[in-house]
Amino acid sequence: MAERLGPLAGLRVVEFASIGPGPHCAMLLSDLGAEVLRIDRPGGNGWPNPIMDRGRAVLPLDIRSEEGRAAAAEAALLADVLIEGFRPGVMERLGLGPDTLLAANPRLVYGRMTGWGQEGPLARVAGHDIDYIAITGALAAIGRPGEPAVPPLNLVGDFGGGSMFLAFGIMAALWERERSGKGQVVDAAIVDGVASMMGMFTGLTPSGLISLERDANLLGGAAPFYRCYRCADGREIAVGPLEPAFWTHLCERLGAPASLSQDEKDWPETTAWFERTFATRPASHWLALFEGSDACVAPVLTADKAPSHPHHAARATYVERGGLAHPAPAPRFSRTPGAIQEDADASALLGRWRAQAAARS
Repeated sequence: MAERLGPLAGLRVVEFASIGPGPHCAMLLSDLGAEVLRIDRPGGNGWPNPIMDRGRAVLPLDIRSEEGRAAAAEAALLADVLIEGFRPGVMERLGLGPDTLLAANPRLVYGRMTGWGQEGPLARVAGHDIDYIAITGALAAIGRPGEPAVPPLNLVGDFGGGSMFLAFGIMAALWERERSGKGQVVDAAIVDGVASMMGMFTGLTPSGLISLERDANLLGGAAPFYRCYRCADGREIAVGPLEPAFWTHLCERLGAPASLSQDEKDWPETTAWFERTFATRPASHWLALFEGSDACVAPVLTADKAPSHPHHAARATYVERGGLAHPAPAPRFSRTPGAIQEDADASALLGRWRAQAAARS
């Protein structure tokens, strides 16, 4: 097997297959060098994802069987980190809960990814990203006035409040383990993560700097200088010169009338002027006009067009792999850069883990 690259090289992770934030967290760890062994149900989980599933060794197990549970427990005994995304109580019923596995492997960091958390009135109730962001105030702030709220894909809940906080919690627990020598449970609940992220907005509303009302939301599309406009060719551009200096750049290049204002009372008039103006030329015209400026204007690209943007090309933000544009490992490291790892053989990986454990004992 090729040498693992990245700052997490040597970290052993057992991932119980799930969908969404759990696999994304495991992908992040793998990209930074961790060895990830996925325990999957025979036949897979029904959501194959060649991007988020990359860089793993896959071990099909029926963990409802005694033999499958024993094999999973052995893998956890050899691991540094475990990731699971079942409803609370499921792993305990299988005999693979944290009390059992931490008793056998006291250094194990046991990461639990759920929407509602391990306790509370909703802990055992079904839910999805839209539900989690709904009860944290995030969803209510997204959308047009007078219309239903708009789910922002699953970016805010599953991944912003979910996988990112799970990865952060795992890293924090591993850091603490360096001092104590002990693992612990990381309860990563999407509702907790989104509530934390909302602190940016709820912390500014008392001062009046930001409103979460959709018709006055500075960052939600109500402001004429922080929204998208349709051009003559039907394409859209994103316009975001929040600060006065950047607003000046925008207005100067557009030849806007001096009466155009950032004041909230003038938003309807300013928005109408921008709509009329941008609709007169194709997006290519406006992008050329603002190229290299601080006017904060960017094309609204579809996912299939994003990899070809010159900035992404220069930074190698995407990597071609198996006919797909994969996001490159992130974040980037100056001395121990990550890399998309090759898929591994589960038997060989477990054999190496056993050998390493025997050498330490």
